[in-house]
Amino acid sequence: MDPDPRTQLQPAVRRTGPGPFVTLVEYERPDGLLARWDSRHRKHAGSGPPGGTWWAPGARGWWIGALFAGGSTLFALGAFPGYAGAVGTRSDSVTYFIGSLFFTLAAFLQYRESVDSGPGGRPHGWRKVVVYRPRQIDWWASSVQLAGTVFFNVSTAVAVNDDLSAQVARHHVWRPDAVGSVCFLVASGMAWFEVSHGWTSWAPRSLAWWITLLNLVGSVAFGGSAIASFVVPATGQIRNAELSNLGTFVGALCFLAGAVLLLPERTEPPPSPARRPGAATGVRP
Repeated sequence: MDPDPRTQLQPAVRRTGPGPFVTLVEYERPDGLLARWDSRHRKHAGSGPPGGTWWAPGARGWWIGALFAGGSTLFALGAFPGYAGAVGTRSDSVTYFIGSLFFTLAAFLQYRESVDSGPGGRPHGWRKVVVYRPRQIDWWASSVQLAGTVFFNVSTAVAVNDDLSAQVARHHVWRPDAVGSVCFLVASGMAWFEVSHGWTSWAPRSLAWWITLLNLVGSVAFGGSAIASFVVPATGQIRNAELSNLGTFVGALCFLAGAVLLLPERTEPPPSPARRPGAATGVRP
């Protein structure tokens, strides 16, 4: 991702990131302190009035966490053992469909968050939605995730019908569900790389680290669910319904935990500038 324009005013001490993306910049301020900028700074700024951690409906970041949490809860409920038997198959499918809408709303807000925090500030007009920023890793992650939620919208909407043939179920339910799961896995991987500033990291004291790790595990579980839910052409039955529900349930719980952690991350104070190691101390003239 291109560094924040404000950081370009100072000589960079260090720039790093996965592949062609720059996700971390350290630079020395005029007062001699070492400041740090990372591409996830958007989670702490530009999302509306700060408000409280757990209740801030005026802040976009709060809605992102709340909507992802709502969608995850509905997906976990839909996959919970005994729920479909208690409410019926159609109501269970409606639960998934409503949950997918929550996901799409949250993903769109997250996409806008990424667009607004990019180089050049907030765009205007149609550029608020149609933007191409190939050097911005969070733009790729949020765009791919948004596309994945739309595929989930399609698959869950079609699944509401009770009398689907095996061919229709395979092409219009399983296939978009599988594509959506792949999109989630790719997006979660990119978010993990962004937070790690590379391919892997170990930072258990970081909320962002836990959020992206939970989302990555959840995406793997959703992928396993998609594989298990393949509709066998010869029988018209799901390959392994129990494993499919388990993958969805585990993935939804991981997404729920990650979404809840987005709320304290939003109000987490940014790192304070510090003296560069080895730099001379004292007050500059």
